[in-house]
Amino acid sequence: MSAGTRSIGSGLNPGDLVTVFGGSGFVGRYLVRSLAQRGYRVRVAVRRPNEALFLRPMGDVGQVQPVQANIRDHRSCAAAMEGASAVVNLVGVLYESGAQKFDSVHAAGAKRLSELASKAGITNFVQMSAIGADAESASDYARSKAAGEAAVLEAIPTATLIRPSIIFGPEDEFFNRFASMARIAPALPLFGGGETKYQPVYVKDVAAAITVALEQDAWDGKVLELGGPEVATFAELMHVTLNEICRSRPLVKLPYFVAKVLAFFLKWTPSPLLTPDQVELLKHDNVVSEEALGLSDLGIAPTAMATILPTYLYRFRRTGQFETGLPTDA
Repeated sequence: MSAGTRSIGSGLNPGDLVTVFGGSGFVGRYLVRSLAQRGYRVRVAVRRPNEALFLRPMGDVGQVQPVQANIRDHRSCAAAMEGASAVVNLVGVLYESGAQKFDSVHAAGAKRLSELASKAGITNFVQMSAIGADAESASDYARSKAAGEAAVLEAIPTATLIRPSIIFGPEDEFFNRFASMARIAPALPLFGGGETKYQPVYVKDVAAAITVALEQDAWDGKVLELGGPEVATFAELMHVTLNEICRSRPLVKLPYFVAKVLAFFLKWTPSPLLTPDQVELLKHDNVVSEEALGLSDLGIAPTAMATILPTYLYRFRRTGQFETGLPTDA
């Protein structure tokens, strides 16, 4: 992927500082590496800097700097932006827990960061959202994402919004979770029959897209929907997972009302597999819309699942990478 640069004074130049909020997370670690490789200084704003120290070797000495910042705290966020030429907000939660609420993180947090960036004169801002963000959605998650988008564009009209489908990669929360479940569960669930469609996108492609958005002013004020080369139903993705880990499990269809009852009890677990709000999301396809700008417009060739999944799902096979037998289709 080759990315052009913005004109002097309007975007990134070699050595510029980029502040990445949530940079120690799944997407963040790949973005930090991408930015460092392209010669930018990276300030990683996270709640616990000691847990982000693994990012420092991704750049030269002093190039990657973890700092403490809480998206709910005005002063620490402002300090994290001092001297920055660009800001990326990757902070998000998949389910609510304690003080980590959808509205406080996705909506109020995005509003705070964009307003602080605007006040500091930073117009190069990228906001991580999600396909399905909708102010009228029945899902609290989707509504809060839409509220965050609106707040960011109000404060910084030149901001770029990134909406990925489900993201896959070695640390993902999708394939890893269901592969882990298949090791011990007698069957895998198909919520709502498993007909919902997804367009999984590789995490490195997402990081590359954000890098391009930061460097090229063509994406100012634009919404980018990111998906991979394949569209598959939830049921098909479960078959892909089982084939990769060489296991056979029946796939059991669960109507949405049953899934919602199950989710009510699961939501109390430390890291719930399913919440009632996620059941609402499962009712809608999660694919790139036909008219949307995406990876191809950015000059990025999307990576196929078959290229990446075997590199990390092998650990869920009974004998690891040495097992090659395929399971009997469930």
